Amino acid sequence: MMAESKMLNNVISKVAGRELTVTRVFQAPREIVYQTWTDPRHLSHWWGPEGFTITTHTIDVTPGGVWSYVMHGPDGTDYANRIQYIEIVRPERLVYFHGDSEKEEHFRVTVTMEDKGNATELTMRMVFQTAEELEETVNKYGAIEGATSTLGRLAEELEALKTTTLEITRTFNAPRDLVFKAWTDPDHLKHWWGPKDFDISISKFDLQPGGIFHYSMQNADGDRMWGKFVFREVAGPGKLVFVNSFSDFQGNIARAPFSELVPLEILNIVTFTEQDGQTILTIKVSPIQATEEEVQFFHSIHSSMYQGYGGTFDELDAYLAKL
Repeated sequence: MMAESKMLNNVISKVAGRELTVTRVFQAPREIVYQTWTDPRHLSHWWGPEGFTITTHTIDVTPGGVWSYVMHGPDGTDYANRIQYIEIVRPERLVYFHGDSEKEEHFRVTVTMEDKGNATELTMRMVFQTAEELEETVNKYGAIEGATSTLGRLAEELEALKTTTLEITRTFNAPRDLVFKAWTDPDHLKHWWGPKDFDISISKFDLQPGGIFHYSMQNADGDRMWGKFVFREVAGPGKLVFVNSFSDFQGNIARAPFSELVPLEILNIVTFTEQDGQTILTIKVSPIQATEEEVQFFHSIHSSMYQGYGGTFDELDAYLAKL
């Protein structure tokens, strides 16, 4: 197939030989874009062209794992699909075979997500077994238009997620290296993390992707709560990404002690920008793996969360002043 490229609805597509590549920039952080590609609760909202819906039978987003689903066409036709994951590099890359119940591999897909600050450049590279198969898929089945429509639905899903994301910006009168260290050194964290008048005890701290920060908070009455971070990205001194949750003393995820509707896991994306010797810190907080009811509750408590983070940042501000 002769090489050709075109742009349609913000999607750049290129066809050459056996390969079809589509690229689009999304106005959302890379970690959140990655989440929409790997969480079935998000996938059900956007996967497939406009007018199509899906039913997932099984999904296991690990190397060798399989996502088995049926795509329902607007005319009522069902299409069995099978994706087998080959490579998972969070939050940068997904590689998988795309097939169906009769053939495990019709084409191989590599999805890359390039961090553009508050935006993400996503590229899907689909390699077919022959140029003829690609040509038929493009001309007969409208592969380019289908991919363009699907990525358009993804953009809508990401826009919807912005309404549930809590974003807070705070300027600290300290250099960026010091502020980042206050977030990533347990000897600093224990002095400011958590609500005011709570004592923090750290039982585990492993600052690396996949590493855990496990801690307890105790108030003046002796009441103790446990929590933990699971670090996803450590890119000092500019960025820190982690999932935090309540836990038990062993580090297992637990429900919040004050409400069953608090999402079990919260994604935090923290960026640090230095300006004239000060540090502008921005944190974006959003629920993951949450039910619709939990998401609505999370949105309803934004104002109290602003106050909670504000109090914690007051503690950090006072601690940095001492340093």
